[in-house]
Amino acid sequence: MTALFVTASGTDIGKTFVAAGLIAELRRQGRAVAAIKPVVSGFAAATAAASDPGILLTALGRPVTALELDRISPWRFQAPLAPDLAAKREGRVLDFSTLVEFSRHAIAAADDVLLIEGVGGIMVPLDERHTVLDWMIAVRVPTLLVVGSYLGTISHTLSALDVMRHRNLQIAGIVISESPGSPVPLADTAGTIARFVQPIEVHAVPRLPPGTSEHPVFRRLAALL
Repeated sequence: MTALFVTASGTDIGKTFVAAGLIAELRRQGRAVAAIKPVVSGFAAATAAASDPGILLTALGRPVTALELDRISPWRFQAPLAPDLAAKREGRVLDFSTLVEFSRHAIAAADDVLLIEGVGGIMVPLDERHTVLDWMIAVRVPTLLVVGSYLGTISHTLSALDVMRHRNLQIAGIVISESPGSPVPLADTAGTIARFVQPIEVHAVPRLPPGTSEHPVFRRLAALL
């Protein structure tokens, strides 16, 4: 069994896009893959199929139902805010120890591959004292860092990587998900980041047509698992 935590340098970078593409590739290879996205904000039941957990369920070949959503994303909040603020809007609190236990149980129960998708960037608050980084440290599985190709991403990427390295997290790779409208060519961004992060592998994936999940990057990522 292999578990991988999919995190990012920020919000709306492409974690779900990358996770769904990797799930699809693993399934094409006949692998048994499971995925969870325990925490999601900005969730609306009316558009559940288009939500992050909805996209993951579709990639897994499972129906987007309330039961399935509860199984992979038990902490769903309506406000498109950091989880601590989104929970507060609803008079709720995200219990960190329960989140960690949920994640560990999913890791132990996986037959082959488990993907854990985080929420927002690595320093997004989950409650009054814990961030996504604390969550990654607690579950202690290899991480895949997803970043964008927008102007400024190099600094954000290297900053996130430095924080993760100082916490002794194992970094399986970096995926650059092409940002729409970026003035910098994707290949240039990938080349610059690669120079600074050796020996970590950097994978660049362009914008793909809706519904498309096949790309050589996903095959290379699947080889890590």
